[in-house]
Formats: sequence, C-alpha cells, structure tokens
Amino acid sequence: MIPAKAPQTLRVVSYNIRKAMGTDRRRDPERIMRIIRGLHADVVVLQEADRRRAPRPSALPLDKVQEVTGLRPVPTPNDISIGWHGNAVLVRPSAEVDNVDHLTLPGVEPRGAMVADLHLSGRQLRVIASHLGLLRPSRKEQLSAMIAHLDDCDACPTLIAGDLNEWSQKVGLGRLAKRFTIHAPGKSYHARMPVAFLDRIALDQHLEVRQGGVVETAQTRQASDHLPIWLDVAYR
Repeated sequence: MIPAKAPQTLRVVSYNIRKAMGTDRRRDPERIMRIIRGLHADVVVLQEADRRRAPRPSALPLDKVQEVTGLRPVPTPNDISIGWHGNAVLVRPSAEVDNVDHLTLPGVEPRGAMVADLHLSGRQLRVIASHLGLLRPSRKEQLSAMIAHLDDCDACPTLIAGDLNEWSQKVGLGRLAKRFTIHAPGKSYHARMPVAFLDRIALDQHLEVRQGGVVETAQTRQASDHLPIWLDVAYR
C-alpha cells in the first residue's frame, strides 16, 4: 500500500474518516480500522472520529480500536468516544503519554484541538490534532488560538496534523507558516476524484520529512470522502 518506513523516522498519518461513512454510503468502522492498521504508523491523527449528535459517541468501537488497529487512543475527557470535537490521536502501545490538553477553538462552528505530549522511542513529540472550520476568518482565529497555546507550553518538537480545510496553497495559513513548514503530500479530497490538498501536516524546526504521500487505493476511495496522508518524520 505504501513503502516501508524510512530508517530512524516516525510515521505520522492524518485521516478524516467522516464518521466511518464511506463514499459507498456504508458506515463501516471495521474498514477504517483495517486501513489504519495497514499504514504501520506510530501516530495517527483522525478527524470526524465521533458522531455529530449528542452525546457524540465514537465513530469507531471503543472496545476494538486497539485490537484491530494495533494503536491505542490518547485519552479524552469522556468515556464514550476517542474524539474531542471529532479529533482523535492514536499511538503505538509503547508510546508514553505525558500530558493531553483539550482546546475549544473560536469560530462560527464548534471546533477543538487535542494537544498530546508524547514520548516515542525515548524522544519527546508534541502532536496537535485539529479540524479547522469551513470559513477562512474562523480558521485564522483557530490557528491563532493554537499558536497562543503553544506559546504557553514548554518548547519541544511539535507537529500539527489534520484537515485544515484550506483549498488555497498560497493564502489562508500564513499564521501557521510563520512557525511551521506545512506539508501537503498530495491531493486528498475528494477520495473518488482528488482535487484538493485539504489534509496537511505541519512540522516545526526540530522535525523534517524523509518521505510521504497519499494512500489512494480501491479501499480508501470507498472508506471516506478523504484519503489518508502520511509522512515519515525525522528529528533534526
């Protein structure tokens, strides 16, 4: 499906799973989890990982996520979903989770972000998972809020991953580009006919990309309206 992981890297995946509703109009959590397992990732950031209506239960069965994907969810404030405002972070079982912050972001729509401080293979990594709003003014506010949160944290290697909902390659993400290198490894939306780079992973100055891409297969074209993206990331 994708090449072997580059030596001395962490594989990071971002995937908008659309609540496990496929382009074939089938809700199939098992299909999503099998795809995730096949990516051989160290960290997977998901969007739309819980259902829309209260109490917003998990789109993936809580009792099967680790068994089927081989990854465990980072904790959220509730016990019915792996998601916070739809965002979820899955990590390999050996990862240490030092701290998790759950941010509520400004904007017209309810949006949030998860900030997970991890130790992977003895190295520290901060992962921010988010799904930005549909309106550019809201996206700018949300990016500003995430960056302000980082300013209040101890410095460590950091990446931001998710569906950034920005169609333009040139404008809209300037606040992020000042602090991070933004990687869009390929067109990921719409899964049946990809035309847009909506899903991106941004790395700070402590991290660099060795290889990356979009997972486009018959299965991923059906499983969600987004395709998964991945990067093999190394420490500088």
